[in-house]
Amino acid sequence: MKLVEPPSCSSPSTIVFIGRNHRGQWVAQQQNGLYGGLFVNRAQAIKYALFENGQHPETIIELPREIELDMGSSPDAAAPKRAA
Repeated sequence: MKLVEPPSCSSPSTIVFIGRNHRGQWVAQQQNGLYGGLFVNRAQAIKYALFENGQHPETIIELPREIELDMGSSPDAAAPKRAA
């Protein structure tokens, strides 16, 4: 899977994570969990992410691990967890 370099701090766009969930569905979710969705294929997940982030492909990060869509109240639910 291809990872894209994170945007600079001055970027007005937000980061969108894409990847597959445990069922093999494609997930796209904004870093803070403000928006997201499930998709049948990678192309649709990327298309959605581009639409939502203002056409900034540099802010889309494809994760090599599973990602679950979480539209709950936790604002950082979609952010990758760091190993301790």
